[in-house]
Amino acid sequence: MTTTLPAKVIFDTDPGVDDAMALLFLHRHPAIELLGITTVHGNASIDTTTRNACYLAERFAIEVPIAQGAREPLALPKSAPPAMVHGDDGLGNVGQSFTPSREPDPRPAYRWIIDTVRAHPGEVTLVAVGPLTNLGLALKEDPAIAELVKAVVIMGGAFGVDGQGGNVTPAAEANIHGDPLAADLVFTAPWPVTAVGLDVTHRVLMRNADFARLRDQGGEDGEFMWAISRHYVDFYSQREAIDGCYVHDSSAVAYVIDPSLFTLRSGPVRAVCDGLAMGQTLQRPDDRDFPPGDWDGHPSQRVCVDVDAERLLALFLDTFIDAERSRD
Repeated sequence: MTTTLPAKVIFDTDPGVDDAMALLFLHRHPAIELLGITTVHGNASIDTTTRNACYLAERFAIEVPIAQGAREPLALPKSAPPAMVHGDDGLGNVGQSFTPSREPDPRPAYRWIIDTVRAHPGEVTLVAVGPLTNLGLALKEDPAIAELVKAVVIMGGAFGVDGQGGNVTPAAEANIHGDPLAADLVFTAPWPVTAVGLDVTHRVLMRNADFARLRDQGGEDGEFMWAISRHYVDFYSQREAIDGCYVHDSSAVAYVIDPSLFTLRSGPVRAVCDGLAMGQTLQRPDDRDFPPGDWDGHPSQRVCVDVDAERLLALFLDTFIDAERSRD
């Protein structure tokens, strides 16, 4: 009988309401061995996202290192954080009850990523759910780590499946738009990337009834997710006229746990780095022929084009409900 070892994961994140949910998902699922958390600008300033990561780790006993990452994109000014989505504090403006005593690792996030990948060659999966600045900096500092990483899974991009466009511009998804140069570096590096973009995350709707079930059956995790999601759900209810919110970052975690939830398309991927379409992600499918172009000579990466939303939501909810039952 063979035993599948948990996946060793570095979580690169900008907490963020959905980031917090994804972090707890990683922490609770037995198929994941969380090695550490690296923070990045995005849903809030780097000081706030790092504070939130430290707060979450301390409150939920996530005993892993935390490394503070990039304050701004590689080549662009930092745009204003989306407080209307995640709240001024990044966690739904619910007023967290204590100041964390956890201190980040003294190394910058990109250096911590390099050191950890080199300590576990061929074993580490990078799960990145914010702008990709830290991964871009790690590649610039030590390009050889791309050959040592097992996999890169990002929540990011919008690839036009069934007409899906961006969410911060008609062309661009927020994480890619937050640092398109870093995204292009990540997509074109010689490591295996899977993009879990809006094409699939907008098909996974977590309704208020699901949050209520988590609140009632998921213990402290569920109560916390209910509380921080109120501001987030209100934003989506007003903007999208939906009863709940889309499952963005936790969909990337679900891919690591169970790739069979998704249908994939392969081909080189580029990110548009300037102009009207800045942040747009474009894939040249492997099964299509085109004249020579900017995709040539780059590795074939994977893009999620379909998802079993019902199974994904069941995986997410059951992870917390089962964990709470096991504590009883």
